[in-house]
Amino acid sequence: MDLDDLVSRLNESADRVGPEANRTVQQQGRLMRALIRENASGRPGPNVISGDYRDSWGTPEPFGVPDGGGVTIGTHAAQARRLEYGFYDMTDSLGRLFFQVPRPHVEPAVNELSTQYEQAFVDALDRIFGS
Repeated sequence: MDLDDLVSRLNESADRVGPEANRTVQQQGRLMRALIRENASGRPGPNVISGDYRDSWGTPEPFGVPDGGGVTIGTHAAQARRLEYGFYDMTDSLGRLFFQVPRPHVEPAVNELSTQYEQAFVDALDRIFGS
């Protein structure tokens, strides 16, 4: 391969970095949401009573960053923190004492996906540079 060919290939690859990085991040965001919802569907995570909490994990919200993209995953459900971390010896305004064991569902999803995250970007680099 001559130098002129290398320069043109690098220029073509540079144009693909942002879109491919964004696509990979969005895909990982959708996978994260699916794993969280799966983990929030019964033990060891929280039990499903109405499905409202599980459904509160809405569609990942994309946002742009230079040469790529990001995604926000979350819920506005009031019980999210309590379910994930539990609480001990909590007294409400009426003096009632509460105790709830943690029902982690977000952290296990993060841990599971983090093992796949690196490979997803290795695959993205293969698509960008066409190895």
